[in-house]
Amino acid sequence: MFYVIGLGLCDEKDITVRGLEAVKSCSRIYLEAYTSILMVNKDRLEAFYGKQLIIADRDMVELESDEILRDASTENVAFLVVGDPFGATTHTDLLLRARDLQIPTQIIHNASILNAVGCSGLQLYNFGQTVSLVFFTDTWKPDSFYDRIAENAKLGLHTLVLLDIKVKEQSEENLARCRYPSSCLYPSVSECACLKLRGRKIYEPPRYMSILTAVNQLLEIESIRKEGVLDGDSTLAIALSRVGSIPLGDETTDDGAQRIVAGTLSDLQAQPESVFGQPLHSLIIAGKKLHEMEAIYAGAFAVNQENWNRIANKTS
Repeated sequence: MFYVIGLGLCDEKDITVRGLEAVKSCSRIYLEAYTSILMVNKDRLEAFYGKQLIIADRDMVELESDEILRDASTENVAFLVVGDPFGATTHTDLLLRARDLQIPTQIIHNASILNAVGCSGLQLYNFGQTVSLVFFTDTWKPDSFYDRIAENAKLGLHTLVLLDIKVKEQSEENLARCRYPSSCLYPSVSECACLKLRGRKIYEPPRYMSILTAVNQLLEIESIRKEGVLDGDSTLAIALSRVGSIPLGDETTDDGAQRIVAGTLSDLQAQPESVFGQPLHSLIIAGKKLHEMEAIYAGAFAVNQENWNRIANKTS
């Protein structure tokens, strides 16, 4: 049996009873470690599960699926996913490969950001298309998310924006050929230090997009597109961090606590980074048809209560 098991959002205790029973029955267990992360390390999981885990990075999942599925027709193999198993298309691809090999599969669901986002006070059935926001570079600023936000806005629906994470990404130097072909100091290709790097993989340190980076990128695209979809002073948004952990002030004041911060995009842009807590972060662009209960509930998290109420009253 090939199990794909959701781990939930926070720590080792978020796995379901059914999921834990399946893990304990498996001879090999892979931990997917690039579409999202838990808030505890691999050692904590292994101690709680009583099993050793194999880290499955992007290269392994996308290039070595046959190894992951090896012997799954005769023994139990598990693939552990942060959140819910169907939170990323990569996991669906693995299941399709298992189906092609006639390997029996079982899905064990869990909480994901797609349903836990209700902690913001916005109703789940009022959300439209979810979008992803990647880190911009000087030469690459994809803006397809803008059209999805616009489509949601026309229907008065909220947009969940999933912020980029970079885990075990190869460095640009490692991916590129000689960076200075016109002024290379090396007499031959074989001696060029840039090309020598291509023989071994060099990875960048992990990076997690912050709320401030996300807001700045959203407003940057608005300044380019100029279609009035996003406005710093009137677009309401809700920043989320570490959803699924203990909310700040409930039982802990630790920096790893769940935080919810609401305001206009400009309100959020004016806050210090520390206000938003530690990653992982997500951002909600509120629709323009806020229900009164949504406005009241989410308004409790506003950095500027008066400003939030003034704008929310126009939309509710």
